[in-house]
Amino acid sequence: MKLKTSCLLIFCSFLTSLDAVSAQICLNGYFRPNSAYHSNRRQILSSIASNVTSHNGFFNSSIGHIPNRIFITGMCIPETKPESCSDCIKGASGRLLERCPNQTEAYSWPDLCMVRYSNVSFTGSLVMEPSHVICDPGDINVDFTVFDRVYEELMVRTTAAASNRSSSFEQKYYAAEAASLKNFETMYTMMQCAPDVSSRDCKFCLNKSVAEYKSSCRGKQGGLVSRPSCYFRWEMYSFSEAFDTITLPPPPPHPSPPSLTPPASDGATTTGKGSFYEIQLRFSHLMLWKTSSHSPVIYDLCRWKNKFDRDYYSRFAGEKKSEPGDDITRTSSLQFCFKTIETATDKFSDSNLIGQGGFGEVYRGRLPSGTEVAVKRLSKSSGQGAQEFKNEAVLVTKLQHKNLVGVLGFCLEGEEKILVYEFVPNKSLDYFLFDPEKQGKLDWTRRYSIIQGTARGLLYLHHDSSLTIIHRDLKASNILLDAHMNPKIADFGMARIFGADQSQANTKRIVGTYGYMSPEYARCGHFSMKSDVYSFGVMILEIISGKRNNSFYHIDDSAGNLVTHVWRLWRNGSQLELVDPTLEENYESDDVIRCIHIALLCVQENPVDRPMLPAIILMLTRSKTTLPVPRAPGFCFSSMSGFASQSTSRSIPGSINDVTFTKLDPR
Repeated sequence: MKLKTSCLLIFCSFLTSLDAVSAQICLNGYFRPNSAYHSNRRQILSSIASNVTSHNGFFNSSIGHIPNRIFITGMCIPETKPESCSDCIKGASGRLLERCPNQTEAYSWPDLCMVRYSNVSFTGSLVMEPSHVICDPGDINVDFTVFDRVYEELMVRTTAAASNRSSSFEQKYYAAEAASLKNFETMYTMMQCAPDVSSRDCKFCLNKSVAEYKSSCRGKQGGLVSRPSCYFRWEMYSFSEAFDTITLPPPPPHPSPPSLTPPASDGATTTGKGSFYEIQLRFSHLMLWKTSSHSPVIYDLCRWKNKFDRDYYSRFAGEKKSEPGDDITRTSSLQFCFKTIETATDKFSDSNLIGQGGFGEVYRGRLPSGTEVAVKRLSKSSGQGAQEFKNEAVLVTKLQHKNLVGVLGFCLEGEEKILVYEFVPNKSLDYFLFDPEKQGKLDWTRRYSIIQGTARGLLYLHHDSSLTIIHRDLKASNILLDAHMNPKIADFGMARIFGADQSQANTKRIVGTYGYMSPEYARCGHFSMKSDVYSFGVMILEIISGKRNNSFYHIDDSAGNLVTHVWRLWRNGSQLELVDPTLEENYESDDVIRCIHIALLCVQENPVDRPMLPAIILMLTRSKTTLPVPRAPGFCFSSMSGFASQSTSRSIPGSINDVTFTKLDPR
C-alpha cells in the first residue's frame, strides 16, 4: 500500500540542554528599529557562535561607533564539545533577538553557555544585577540536618573551586561538583563566572547567588540563580554532560571477608593478589561458612566476588573500552546474587507480587540492609526478553533524575534476568486514575503536578542526560507514584538510544501500546522524540478526564477515541466537558484548558508540528506564553482488526487502543 504523508522521513533538530526554558534578561534602555545599533546587534550576534568556538570557548568584542557601538561576550563551560557550544550560543543569541527586540542590553545564561551584550563596555566589571532565580517546584523529603550539612559543604567546596580555577584564561572560574546522600541520591552543582572578573569578585558573586537561592527556594529540590557576571545551578540529578567525568566518593565499604588462604602447593603460580584458583577457592570456603540462607553475609560476599571478577578480568584479559551494547556483566558493581534476591522476595512468593509487565513479573522485596526494593523478574518464556532486559539494565544504570524510577542493580545468573529498582509505594498512575473509587485521591493540584513531573522526566531523557533516549512506551501504567504522589517514569525495556546527531530512526519491529502510539510510528515504524511527545499528549488527556484513551472507541468501527473526542469538544468550545467529574469544581479552568491545548499540540498529525519538551515545559510553567493554534490531531483507525490480530499480547475486548505490541511489520 502507498505510504501516507505522515510516513515520510521527518528530520527534526533538537536542543541539548535546558536552554529553551532559561531566562533571557532584557535590561532597561531601548534603541530605535532599523537604527545603526539594531544593525550592529544583529551582525555581532550572528557571528558570536563561530567566534566563541574558534577561540577556545570564550570571546569578547565590539563593533560600531559611539553611540551605536555594541559590546559582546560569549562563552561556554570548559570542555564543552564544539558543536554543543555552537548550538548553545546560537540558541541563546536567537532568543535574545526574539525576546529582547529593542533593548540595548541583555544576557542569556543557559547551562552550557552565556551570551551578553550592551551599549557600554563591561569587560572586567562585576555586575550583580539584575539577577534571576528559578526554584524547582519539587520539595525535599529528607532529614534536613543531614541534607544541610552535605549541601553547605558542597556549596563551599564548589565556590572555592570556581573562584580559584586559573589553569588558563578560558578555564578560569568554573567548577562542577557532586556529593552523595543516603539512599543512592546525589546532588549536583555547577558554578561559573565571567573569566575577565577578579577571583575576589567571582567569589562574592557566587556567594551572593547561593545565599539568594537559599532565601528564595529553601526546601526545594534544585534551581538556579543567574547574574550578568556569574551563574549557579544545583539539582538532585545530573543535568549536564560536565558531570560525566566526576567520581563520587565511594559508599562505606563492606567488612572485608576473612582470609582463608590454604598453603600454596608446590609449583603453584601466584600473583600479587593471588592466583585465580586461589581466590576462587577462598570464595568457595567462605560460602561454606554460611549458617542460614537469610544471612546478610551472602550479600557482602556477592559484592566481594563481583569486585574480584571485575579486577581479574581487567588484569588478565585487559580493559576494553565500553561500547554501546556491551554486555551488562561489565557493570559488576551493581550485580546481586540470585540467592540475595530470592531471600529478599521470600522466594518470589505470590504475597509479594505487585505487578506484571510486558516481559515479566514485579515483586516487592527487602534487602539484608533493610532497604525495600521492587524486583522485576524477566519471564523465561519471553521470546525477546533477554535483549529487552539487557537494554533496560544498560539504560537505567546511567540515568539519575527524580522523575525516573531509580535502579539499584541487577542479577544475571543462568536463565535468571532480574532488575532491582527502588520501591515506589503508591503503585502506578493508572491504579488511581481509572478506578472510580480511587480517582478522588488525585485532585487537580496532584494531577497538574504529575503532568509537570512527567514532562521534566521526559526532558531529562531527551535532552539533559548524557544519552538521548526515546522511551517508546510512555503510558499511565508506566508512571509510578512515590509516597508523595510524585511521578517517576518506569519500564525502559522498549527504549532506544539516539546518537548525538540523530533525530529519527526506523524499525520493522514496532513495540509499545497502540492507543499511545504516534501515527508515523504505528503505520511506518518511524520514531523520534516526537513519538514520545505524542504519547505524553494522550496521557495528559487521560489525566484530565480520568478515562482511558479507548473509552471512546466505537464497536461499529467508526473512528473515535479520547483524542478525537477532545478535538470535537475543542472545536465546539466546550473543552471543560472533558474534566473528570470527581474533580467537581475544584480546579482552575484556565490551567485545565491550557493543558488540553498543550495536549492537542502534542498529538498533531505531523511530528514537525508537535512541540519539543523544552517548549512544553515553558508552556506548562508560564501561563502568559502564547500557544500555537492546534490543527486536527493525528490518529489511526483503519483496519484495526488487522492490527489487533498481529499483536502478541491479549487484546482488551472491544478495543485495540491498549494492546501492547511486541512485534509488527508495517504493511
